[in-house]
Amino acid sequence: MSLIRRGFLWFIGALALGGSSRADEPKPAPSQPNPAPVISVRPRHVLCFLGRAHDLARLSEAARNAIGTVAKGFSVDTDYSQDEADDRMERSFAVCWDRVQPKAWTASDERAVAEHGSVLYVMGPPMTAETAVETSATALLLVQQLIQAGAVAVKGESAGIAHGLARWQELAAQAQAARQAVREAGDSLALGRICRLAFAKRPLEAKGYLESVGFHLVGLPEVYAPKSLGSERAVVALMDEVADEIARRGLEATLRERKASRSFASTYDEDEFKFNPYGIVRLQP
Repeated sequence: MSLIRRGFLWFIGALALGGSSRADEPKPAPSQPNPAPVISVRPRHVLCFLGRAHDLARLSEAARNAIGTVAKGFSVDTDYSQDEADDRMERSFAVCWDRVQPKAWTASDERAVAEHGSVLYVMGPPMTAETAVETSATALLLVQQLIQAGAVAVKGESAGIAHGLARWQELAAQAQAARQAVREAGDSLALGRICRLAFAKRPLEAKGYLESVGFHLVGLPEVYAPKSLGSERAVVALMDEVADEIARRGLEATLRERKASRSFASTYDEDEFKFNPYGIVRLQP
């Protein structure tokens, strides 16, 4: 069985556990970073679209049309998509809703999940650090088009993040505007930040730390910050600030200035979609 297929099986199984992030598992000691591993699997997006009853064919056709025009390299997964409700979805979305952005979802979004009648999975292509931001922007465009085609709820499985439909559409519109800035000025920082807010999950709580998952989807390491640095909101803002610094100034300069370290001691296996091959930046108390 391929690493990609095993990873898909893992996250399908995790749905039954409510989309567990595994953030409560013991973490390796931050003072003992391990060497950079040789990674054979590149990060990729797995997108979950919920539809109404018997809507799989229509959503699949819309996805394939979008893949043929604006999302080349993406593919519909026919093994796990289904033309019926999945009773694990309500619990999984409840765990995955974005709890950082105010009003990221509404009661109508929750009802749509509870009343869905079909499930479509779309896989993204393997990404390098250099192609991750552009591929993630394409994933947002695909999300936008599937919502227009009738998807009632959307979740990014590679980090376990869900937004309401209005928030997904807002992020997609922002990404398209930022893409124009990349074409005109070559500045991809804003686009990378929008894609990170769309597809990464934070904060996850571990013993003494708040953590991110999903920064690999824009080519960055995760950021782990001690809870002692402030309130949860303040620590999340710091995590985002550090990620912006890495994207703007580079990893080594950020590590030096922040007196931080990078570790590759992950609790995720290489064949799990949440595994970050770029490591973990650990901030100091």
